[in-house]
Amino acid sequence: MLFVAAILPIVIYIFVVYKIDNFSLISIRSLFLQVLCGMIAALVCFGLFQLTGMILSERQSDIFNPVLEEIIKAVPLLWLATRKKIVFFIDSVICGAAVGGGFSILENIFYLLLGDEMGIGTVLFRSLEVALIHMGCSAIVAASLMLVTRLALRARSRLSIGKGNIAMTVFLLLAPPILHVCHNMFHFNPLMQFVFVFGTMGGLLVWIYFYDVEMIHSWLDTGLDKQLSLLDSIKNGRLGDTTAGYFLESVKEAFPPEDFFDIICYVQLHVELSVTSRSRVMVRESGLEQDFPLTDEMKELILSQYTEYKLLEKRLGNAARMTIAPIVKYDPAEYKALEDLRTECKKIA
Repeated sequence: MLFVAAILPIVIYIFVVYKIDNFSLISIRSLFLQVLCGMIAALVCFGLFQLTGMILSERQSDIFNPVLEEIIKAVPLLWLATRKKIVFFIDSVICGAAVGGGFSILENIFYLLLGDEMGIGTVLFRSLEVALIHMGCSAIVAASLMLVTRLALRARSRLSIGKGNIAMTVFLLLAPPILHVCHNMFHFNPLMQFVFVFGTMGGLLVWIYFYDVEMIHSWLDTGLDKQLSLLDSIKNGRLGDTTAGYFLESVKEAFPPEDFFDIICYVQLHVELSVTSRSRVMVRESGLEQDFPLTDEMKELILSQYTEYKLLEKRLGNAARMTIAPIVKYDPAEYKALEDLRTECKKIA
């Protein structure tokens, strides 16, 4: 019964966080993998703490151990961010919470097996609070790593980076270890401590969620309108009708005619694939994926477009791709949506 009390709240937390994803960004399989990564991180920390415990005092451990925990838990999240598996706050929060939840599950089992005897009330209360700390901190770390990746890609594409985005990234990177250290160092009334942890973590995650919903809809709506206009201008041979098309015409003289033709084809394929992938994201959000499935013919067409797109990308080279980077903004959200579309298209009946 004690083990159920130690694990059940964490499972419920993970389930609740997972259900906020209206866009079906994270699969159940991926969720379980992140929980497993969190358990591995707990094992690594348990081994390291055996070493640091012989070197550091209890006070020093209260400062060092939480920081080390956040670094170890961040490793699988960093891999997900750099591989563009998490591109919005919502999916970063879900993956971060899963890693933190897996860490909490194994940590609570360690406490039951190796710690002092505890009653079921103490076990349940500890499970609720510690799970919030680990899951909340990991979720915020995941969001910050996703932002770091996004800013790095913008810098590589020579796109502007707002000071507000930099400040938010730094804040989200520093907040989890600071909160975790404060939780370990300052102990007061257990109920008040739980309320403080719940309010702080809950408030941060709610703020992140609503910020992200606005960002996703901005990406879907505003970006989609611009891409449809550009696609229409390319198909009708009137590039000057849009700002992006005018930019393409302005660099025309910098390339041989055959290379410029490849650039136009590349941009058109990028826009067509992007429009389709964004549309599928909107269909999934509306819960209409089963009502509006892709036919086998559509899947084959999309896969052939993607193959041609990648061949053109390789043929153009870095110089041409850097030139048109302001138009072909291949940010993490775009990459994730396109990869999800490819996965859906590979499931040909």
